[in-house]
Amino acid sequence: MRRLSHAYLGLVLAFLYLPILVMVAMAFNRSALYELPFTFDLVWFRALADNQRLLAASWNSVWIAACNAVIATFLGTLAAIAFARYSFRGKQLMQLLLFPPITIPWLIIGTSMLIFFFWTGIGRGLHAILLGHVALSLPYVIVVVGARLQSFGPTLEEAAATLGATPVQTFLRVTLPMIAPGVVTAALFAFAVSFDQFVISYFLAPPGTSTLPVEIYTAIRKGFTPEINAVSSIIIVISMGLMLAVARNYRFGGD
Repeated sequence: MRRLSHAYLGLVLAFLYLPILVMVAMAFNRSALYELPFTFDLVWFRALADNQRLLAASWNSVWIAACNAVIATFLGTLAAIAFARYSFRGKQLMQLLLFPPITIPWLIIGTSMLIFFFWTGIGRGLHAILLGHVALSLPYVIVVVGARLQSFGPTLEEAAATLGATPVQTFLRVTLPMIAPGVVTAALFAFAVSFDQFVISYFLAPPGTSTLPVEIYTAIRKGFTPEINAVSSIIIVISMGLMLAVARNYRFGGD
């Protein structure tokens, strides 16, 4: 059974990572048509350095995802604390309303946001994309941070209050250190949701401006180029390195 479980785990990991490894390998292949034998070359990374449209779309995605992670994590953490530590009218209904944005297809959400933003005068643009991404990320942040808050009761916070700590001191010295792994995880979720979001970005992007997922989609429609493999390889290395560093620091996989 142990050998079978190891073989099954190996097949699952191969199914997940083999396409990624092939894509990364093709980023270093000289042929634009993925011809074999493999010839190592950095031609597509040099071409990427001259592709201003793809670089601008990548910067837009990084900038929006970073801002979204900060805003959604801040607002979501405060909301999670309110749900976990306070009782108020309509609390259960509001908690239930967190889940529909996760389950509703993004195509419907994108259409509704486009109509609403035009109706309210917000219009289309990077600011509209950021607002849409924050709205999508908030439920994930609240759920993740809320789960962390449920892992310990308010006893430590009450003890800090009895020792004379103010609410701000209690939050900064007791609550925040305890929920820090959940906050970091929620921030990574918010960044990933925003960076990978295609539908909302496609609907709300103004003419001439796009994010990386939209630009990749447009490039594939016109004709696939290995420059996409190059920028994807860079993103994979950075994102996986960041995730592994955070996981090791907070011991998400155990000791």
